[in-house]
Amino acid sequence: MLITACFNIACTKKDFKQINTVTQSGSDSTAKIDSLPSFNNPTGLAIDAAGNLYVADYGNNLIREITPAGLVSTFAGSGNVGNIDAAGSLASFNEPAGITIDPSGNLFVADAGSDLVRKISSAGVVVTIAGSDSTGFINGMGINSAFFTPFGLTVDANDNVYVADAGNNMIRKITSAGLVSTFAGVSDTATFTTAAPSPIINPTGVAIDVSGNVYVANYLGNDILFINPAGIVSILTGKSDTTGAVNGSLKSATFYLPNSVALDVQHNLYVSDGVNNLIRKITPAGVVSTFAGSGAAGALDSVGTAASFNGPAGLTVDPSGNVYVADSNNNLIRKITPAGVVTTIAGNGLPGAKNGIAIAHRNRRKIHNASRNIFSILFKPKPN
Repeated sequence: MLITACFNIACTKKDFKQINTVTQSGSDSTAKIDSLPSFNNPTGLAIDAAGNLYVADYGNNLIREITPAGLVSTFAGSGNVGNIDAAGSLASFNEPAGITIDPSGNLFVADAGSDLVRKISSAGVVVTIAGSDSTGFINGMGINSAFFTPFGLTVDANDNVYVADAGNNMIRKITSAGLVSTFAGVSDTATFTTAAPSPIINPTGVAIDVSGNVYVANYLGNDILFINPAGIVSILTGKSDTTGAVNGSLKSATFYLPNSVALDVQHNLYVSDGVNNLIRKITPAGVVSTFAGSGAAGALDSVGTAASFNGPAGLTVDPSGNVYVADSNNNLIRKITPAGVVTTIAGNGLPGAKNGIAIAHRNRRKIHNASRNIFSILFKPKPN
């Protein structure tokens, strides 16, 4: 298995050393520039209107930025484990996993290790908008609420943030005023009963369409969920009792620990199918296909199923239909054109936190760290 989820006390989080590279934060343009930028298990991506990519660099406890010209810098975070609210490199994160952006250019981060949802202004100022020092499930205003390993998030046209609260098996909603509620999940007694329990099992990715429908990468359910604006959950595609990579109709398709979803302007849904090392595509007509990836772990830049990934995680799509992939085990950021052409746009393949001009190595058949065949989603034990 290439992706594991740990649920017992024996599973511990990694300790990451402080980064010794001087990095750029927020609008500071005086930072030192290193060659051959690097990442450490990137897991989340978002793109702004100007084409800048933002990366939740999970293993480095950083939020990184990649400009359209390929310059990689640190947008926020010191690299030290923490949850300090501050500007740029004075702030700190603890395993940031998911990231999204609103129309005003504000970033929202699922800070998984801290059980918090953070907001970063376009100037790089970090504040906590929801979650507390406690791990658990509490609805309420802002820091009076509680989460259990929030992992993926998305934002709607009204600035409501939807959070895949993985450890609680819920989709939570945060209004623009900061009120946290349960949008769907086991606590929603109006939607689920003991006879028809919630199908949400460790959700790790969410996306929302213009009609307010939410799509969920249901990680341990091995399926993709559809939640209407009223919070009613149904299985869109996949089979919870079957793992695989079968394409075809919604009813026949199978997945293996899908971890992220993203929508394009034509309402195609893209799925990061983690253990299968594939990027899958679901059309509005309900046809599931493999958009890119051979299924074999690797870092080959090519076209469609001739390309390869290793533990692909976060996805985002730009207005032109280009899909960007946080290729987590490869420590790379990849791009897939609408025609299926896969290229590497940032990262040298080695774990690290260097900044600089991205250098894409074309047609690599393997990279130095390809033997690290694991993308760990680490959940803390649920409190008593």
